[in-house]
Amino acid sequence: MNSKPSKSALKREYLALQTLGERLIALSAQQLADIVADERLRDAVVTAKSITSRGALRRQKQYIGRLMRDVDPEPIRAALEALGSGARQEKTVFRQAETWRDRISAGGDAELAAFFADLGHDDEALRRAVAALRAAVDDKTRKQAKRRVFQEIHKLLNERMQSRASSI
Repeated sequence: MNSKPSKSALKREYLALQTLGERLIALSAQQLADIVADERLRDAVVTAKSITSRGALRRQKQYIGRLMRDVDPEPIRAALEALGSGARQEKTVFRQAETWRDRISAGGDAELAAFFADLGHDDEALRRAVAALRAAVDDKTRKQAKRRVFQEIHKLLNERMQSRASSI
């Protein structure tokens, strides 16, 4: 039997590496420097960011795929997955903060108490922001106060998420 992979299997593998390399193009310069150790690959990705021509960009992506064959893709995959999970967590925290802001704005002290119970502790800055929201008389002041309540809730939820992540 022939133990060598088929031409189709090799092509699938190369296309997967190219797709992985294309995901690097969307990263910031700092993230790219943290993830990619190979200088040629990093330079190719930086070059791809500046290309505007479709054909040239397609060829550069193919070149990035070719360079990906020479590096171990697993650390890059893991780092991209970690970045992706961080973004998902941030979106989740943002949605939770919006939901709590709406609940606290519409409800009374019971909703604020429920938030503090969920959080596990009280926060004076949030209490002041909620008091300012309830004292707002015009739309502009109410909008600013609502934004401040959201910022405080978001900050508290982010702190909770980071403390949970560091305890793992």
